[in-house]
This record gives sequence, structure tokens and C-alpha cells, in this order.
Amino acid sequence: MSEEEQGFVIRDKRGRSEPEASTPPPPEPSMAQPHSSAESSHAPHPPLSFSSFVFSLGTSSLMLMGESLDPQQPAPPMNLPQAKEIVDILSLLEEKTKGNLTSEEASVLGDMLYTLRMKYVSVTSGKGSTVSP
Repeated sequence: MSEEEQGFVIRDKRGRSEPEASTPPPPEPSMAQPHSSAESSHAPHPPLSFSSFVFSLGTSSLMLMGESLDPQQPAPPMNLPQAKEIVDILSLLEEKTKGNLTSEEASVLGDMLYTLRMKYVSVTSGKGSTVSP
């Protein structure tokens, strides 16, 4: 019975003097770490661009429509309202940035919107669950 009654215990230590005593040492290392960790965390990543931002949003929308990035993994759960919201955001970006994008950026945005819209129509009409981007 005592094993069944035992569970986990949550102890809120906020507002106690113990955390205040332990907080002064961490700021010193964290002040030194942002420079070294920021350099190491940014080194392997490609530079952020408008096209990579569009690609990131598009990939998120595809995943919300049930597309899997890894064919060996099961398809993620679908959330069509959220996927549509991302498509709407990209449509708004297309409208608001018209004339301000390079031809490559406009092409990436247009192609992504076309792919997402076709996938959304396919998923909502029930004609298929997998459409290659």
C-alpha cells in the first residue's frame, strides 16, 4: 500500500532563500557562455533568409497536414485549421511584400503557396493523403 500511495512530489522553491544563494554563481558562467555558445550554435546553421523563413513555415504547414519528414516515422497528427492558418499567413506575406522581393524570393513564396494549397485541397477533399511537395 505504501508503494501505491507514493508518487512524485513537487516542491516549489520560489521565494525561498536557497535559490537566491544558488543564483549568484550561475550568472558568471552564463555571462561567459553566451559568446562561446552563440558562436557554436550559429556556426552549423545556414544564414536566415526570407526564403528559409518561407520554407520553415511551409514545412510546418505540411506536417500539420499529415506529411512526414522522415518516411520511416509515422505521419504526425493532422491539424487542418492550424495548417490553413499558416497558408493564410504566407498569403498575407505574399500580398504585403509584393514588389519588395527578389525574383527568387517571390518564386519560393509562390511555389510554396501553390504546393500548400494543392495539398490542403487534396487532404480536405479526401482524394489522397500524400502529395509530394
